Amino acid sequence: MTREKFLLEMDEILGLPAGTLHGDEKLDELETWDSIALINLIVLVETQNDASITPDQVVTCSTVADLLRLAGVDDTPPVSQASSTPLA
Repeated sequence: MTREKFLLEMDEILGLPAGTLHGDEKLDELETWDSIALINLIVLVETQNDASITPDQVVTCSTVADLLRLAGVDDTPPVSQASSTPLA
């Protein structure tokens, strides 16, 4: 899955207009980021990106860029994680 496709899918999961998310958004500032969105993200990653992530891994993410990295969509470490250990 490409970065653009992932962001568009996340827009849909969060009920946002297509093209809203760019990667630098903080999850705690997104009104519709909740447990349902978290589960939908896991399903998206498992079905579209052939990867497996856990809720515990997702809750360590603080930005959309962190989710991209966790999902294996974006190899560039987000600023918030650049100097810390990988998300595993």
